[in-house]
Amino acid sequence: MPFFKSLIEKTKNLKFQRNISAKRGHILQLKTLKKLLLKAQFTDFGKTYNFENLVHSDQLSQEYRDAVPLGDYIHMLPWWERSKQGQANVTWPGKIENYAVSSGTTDNSSKYIPVSKEMTRAIHRGSLRQLMAVVRTDAPKDHLMKNWLMMGGSTDLEYNGVYHYGDLSGITTKKIPFFAQWFSKPEPRIKQERDWNEKIQRMTREAINWDVGIIAGVPAWVQMLFENILSHYKISNIHEIWPNLEVYIHGGVSIKPYKKSIDKLLGRPIKYFENYLASEGFMAFQHREDASGMRLLFRNGIYFEFVPFNDTTFNENGELIGHPKALTLEEVDEKTHYAFLISTCSGAWRYLVGDVVRFTNLKNCEIEITGRTKSFLSLCGEHLSVDNMNRAIELTSNDLSVIFSEYTVAGIPHQSGYFAHQWYIGYDGHALDSEQVKQKLDFHLKQLNDDYRIERTAALRDIYVQLIPNNLFIEWMEKNGKFNAQTKFPRVLKNEKLEDWTNFMAQYQSSVSLA
Repeated sequence: MPFFKSLIEKTKNLKFQRNISAKRGHILQLKTLKKLLLKAQFTDFGKTYNFENLVHSDQLSQEYRDAVPLGDYIHMLPWWERSKQGQANVTWPGKIENYAVSSGTTDNSSKYIPVSKEMTRAIHRGSLRQLMAVVRTDAPKDHLMKNWLMMGGSTDLEYNGVYHYGDLSGITTKKIPFFAQWFSKPEPRIKQERDWNEKIQRMTREAINWDVGIIAGVPAWVQMLFENILSHYKISNIHEIWPNLEVYIHGGVSIKPYKKSIDKLLGRPIKYFENYLASEGFMAFQHREDASGMRLLFRNGIYFEFVPFNDTTFNENGELIGHPKALTLEEVDEKTHYAFLISTCSGAWRYLVGDVVRFTNLKNCEIEITGRTKSFLSLCGEHLSVDNMNRAIELTSNDLSVIFSEYTVAGIPHQSGYFAHQWYIGYDGHALDSEQVKQKLDFHLKQLNDDYRIERTAALRDIYVQLIPNNLFIEWMEKNGKFNAQTKFPRVLKNEKLEDWTNFMAQYQSSVSLA
């Protein structure tokens, strides 16, 4: 395609975008906030919270913070329910025609997140910006002009007579920009497939006809596709069928537990680029190969705030305590973990996404996701984050020269009123002593987290490790109807999900005993 080839040729000669400091980022963010308020000032939400006057404020971030309450999905739900009934101009101008269905990794009930036309365009802009960052690398440009394989949800959205709903990836892929249509795989008929197992099989059968240069998707599903292709075509690595594969754009969960497994399926090294694309919008992406995190997208329809994540702002269940102060970009630091708060061009206002982030480089406004507000494990003050867990799993697998991809952990009671952690780790290799895994894992967690180390001498009396087949994680998701492009296995199990998993494991143990 001449247009896009010309764009790539021009982009590869551009210098990297200059550093954007937190101060500069804050200025850009104030412009974004003002645009959002101007656009939504005559909606029901805007009238309720006096957006018309806020836009003229000389202390916009402060007055917006004081005027509009922060909250999670339940806080926005009464407003969005009105939009789902077909009402216009509720939290965003016009009618919302599409809703992204998101269950995340911790909540049982599905969430319906509004996706406006402006948000769809913003997501496409963010994707193009990330692609341009990839083009600036030394990856062969002719390889990047090959097929782009996007492992997303079904584009055959559900329709209830009022609005369409489905995976965000299905919504955005259905409305893919014209320039990407020339490169995009799989074909429309496969993109429409709703059954994820069937979709993987159809993609596997078609893989021989594609020349993939870039692939994007959740790590677990990309790994599954690669393994299926290797098995189906009796080949030793994915480059035997896709010799021009150069880049993997990943997100949704940390790549750390999966990278070793995926590397093993490749014929040579490729470039990994991370993005932060959630059901609520495109937040950030890795804009350079050696970046320590993902740069926030300042001018893409989202205004960011940050709530310090600690015992004074959130309880042990990850719920807000009172009305904590949210910080702007110019008020954050690199030491603190923050709950992520957004206002968007889809009508989310001071909305807690549920993710916890940390700034890795304030000079570049780069962040990393360290966990979920409801996925931190802290029975007695150990404050164990998903980031700690991912890193400990990675280090343990390196120590033992094995591959661990999937895992989950639960807090359980221990004798005499104390506590313990129960780990379930997916493993399909040669015989391995779970006690050895436990010792290595415990050691690394103590090195990574001082609170954990201290509590292991006090209330957190033990940890237990059970090695289980990797397919059990997939089977549990299938059983719960969560086997799709967007859903990830929860790293921390609590409440109903823990009970369901425990029953599932009991049935598995029973079947193994009978075999």
